[in-house]
Amino acid sequence: MEAAPATDAQLLRAHSAGDAQAFARLYDRYDRACFHFVRRMLGAAHADAAEDLHQETWISIAKSAAAFDPDKASFPTWLFTIARRKVWDHFRRQKVAVLVSADEESAMAAPDPGPTPLEQVQSQELAQRMVTAIEALPLEQRSAFLLSAYGELPLSEIALVTGVGLETAKTRLRYARVRLRQVLAAEEADHV
Repeated sequence: MEAAPATDAQLLRAHSAGDAQAFARLYDRYDRACFHFVRRMLGAAHADAAEDLHQETWISIAKSAAAFDPDKASFPTWLFTIARRKVWDHFRRQKVAVLVSADEESAMAAPDPGPTPLEQVQSQELAQRMVTAIEALPLEQRSAFLLSAYGELPLSEIALVTGVGLETAKTRLRYARVRLRQVLAAEEADHV
């Protein structure tokens, strides 16, 4: 009989005890979501920093694994809190005040297997519009949306990561979703 998969907290404890494989397993679980979160938070203007900040996030996780307290927050909440701080630190170092959207960035979504060429183009165009719309959101709304979409965090954990109350997190996420729907609906109306 196969043993149950280790929890995130168990993997962090094993890593702290010197088990390199434990950290690799944890990294494999969250690497993609963490990178996408960092990349989308940065926007196109700072996309070149995504890999470095992603790596800095995981280095911080590795170095401070013993400090993780599963009674205070889940591992994804802790991870995205650290990732978000890395992005904010980057913005402070760069003296970023306003983030602009990324009109020139190509879509990053892969089409479904087997679509027609027209469907592929339409899918890429929709992905590009979505990326542009997300990156045009105010930073706090973008953060809440990305933590929900990429981090798959519930509202209570989004509030913890962003350091605000539950109602504020809920409002930011709602405003982000409303704004994205408006932008995409307006663009759909233009294409009809």
